[in-house]
Amino acid sequence: MNSGRWADLMPRLMSAVVMVLVGGWAVWSGGVVFDLLIAASCGGMIWELLRMVAPGRQGLALPLGVLSTGAVLAAALLAGSWGVGLLMVPALLGAAVLDMRRGTYLGFALWVLFAAYAFIWMRSALGLEWMIWLILVVVATDIAGYFAGKTFGGPKFWPRVSPKKTWSGTSAGWIAAAIVGAVFAAQGAAGIGVVVLSVLVSMASQAGDVAESALKRKMGVKDSSGLIPGHGGLFDRFDGMLGAAAMVLLVLSLWGLPGGAL
Repeated sequence: MNSGRWADLMPRLMSAVVMVLVGGWAVWSGGVVFDLLIAASCGGMIWELLRMVAPGRQGLALPLGVLSTGAVLAAALLAGSWGVGLLMVPALLGAAVLDMRRGTYLGFALWVLFAAYAFIWMRSALGLEWMIWLILVVVATDIAGYFAGKTFGGPKFWPRVSPKKTWSGTSAGWIAAAIVGAVFAAQGAAGIGVVVLSVLVSMASQAGDVAESALKRKMGVKDSSGLIPGHGGLFDRFDGMLGAAAMVLLVLSLWGLPGGAL
């Protein structure tokens, strides 16, 4: 066995166990515990984002990360447009003080901040069951995409941005997400429309992964940071979840809360 090839296996496994335990406990607990974890994770991703897009201004990364954490918590506490409006402050402020790649920072920062808010909103308004659904859709998309891509191969999805992704893996992720939605609908938690929503969320999850890959390729970095031993950064691990959460917030804001008509 090539020890160098497997050198990062133990830190990867240990980090994965910690993430599952901490994340699972927070999702199950909800409330302040969940809100704090999501807000802190958002702050960490904004810290990573600024370090990637403006490596010469790294002194701004920590203040903007802390501000983002506070903005997400404040948005969770304040109802209506005032709370949501606070989410834009770290994004707009960061774009204003940067002297390069302002648009890149602004777009990605808004995505991260609103996705973080979407997580908190879902856990509070829709409950544990829908959070589990979201996680299962993203996990099923990743697993089905990985194994289908390895098994069937075929044409690449977007070789310049994400050379490992194939159309077979991408479409398998959609099918897996639809199955999760169908099982969820069969339990009586929502109407058959949740199958369509699951596929949309799957697509958004894949889009989040591709978007973060494109950003790293453009910035010439392998990982968003080294915060998670063996895994890279928060952005690396949760880009798919960010895309999924943002899609849920968008769709349910237009369609209303899930019910029999969804």
